[in-house]
Amino acid sequence: MQVLLNTDPHVDGRHQMAAHLETVVKDALSRFAGQVTRVEAHLADANSHLKNTPDDIHCTLEARLVGMDPVVVKDQANTAHQAIHGAVAKLKRAITTVVDKHEAHRQTRPGKGVEADGGSDALG
Repeated sequence: MQVLLNTDPHVDGRHQMAAHLETVVKDALSRFAGQVTRVEAHLADANSHLKNTPDDIHCTLEARLVGMDPVVVKDQANTAHQAIHGAVAKLKRAITTVVDKHEAHRQTRPGKGVEADGGSDALG
């Protein structure tokens, strides 16, 4: 799973932040390692132009899943670490929902279900 970090000029995008993001994402999504190919994070400071207000960091995460549409979540917090943790928690829940629905759909499609006894003995 590839983890990419994009930041605006007002958010710390150094190697340490990228390493932290990668660790948090891979730990949270380890269950989906074979299904998630890439996670892109976008960190931005919404209040960078206001000097007297607390930071309002926005974190958007986009996960690319094999054979499915991308999953996108957003979170905001006072710090980048808090925003990342909040967004990763949302992403984990969203991916769980998408994957579970996809698996349930695959199991109920005609021709994809499990046959009990070959199907020919049911009538007679």
